[in-house]
Amino acid sequence: MSDKAFFDTNLFIYVYDGRDPSKQRRAVDLLVRAWAEGTLVVSYQVIQEFFNFALRKAEVKMTPSDAQRMLVDVFRPLHLVPPSLALIGSAIEIADRFRLSWYDSLIVAAAQHGGCTRLYSEDLQHGQRFGPVEVIDPFR
Repeated sequence: MSDKAFFDTNLFIYVYDGRDPSKQRRAVDLLVRAWAEGTLVVSYQVIQEFFNFALRKAEVKMTPSDAQRMLVDVFRPLHLVPPSLALIGSAIEIADRFRLSWYDSLIVAAAQHGGCTRLYSEDLQHGQRFGPVEVIDPFR
């Protein structure tokens, strides 16, 4: 793994939520490898969606102090794609061209803006390409 890889929210959720041990192992393996190689990219949307799940929806909710620690120790060192008008403009074009939902379009746009060649997600069609970005469903 040398190219940048964008990780959708569901991978972080599987790492946190152990109800599917097979998916959890796969997500952990991918995240650890990309983390070690410095290729892991996320957007602020991914961070927000993860904490919405972990703090509010998870079977075992994350404590605020654990969330603060994760924010600093896990998310801060990653390559972050910041929100911008350019990102939103790209998402509008992607949503129109590919008929994706708004939030999926934002994820694809963030992967593109982050210079990624891979987008790990189970929410999009495996193998689909969006310019230089290829969707990979790691649980397939």
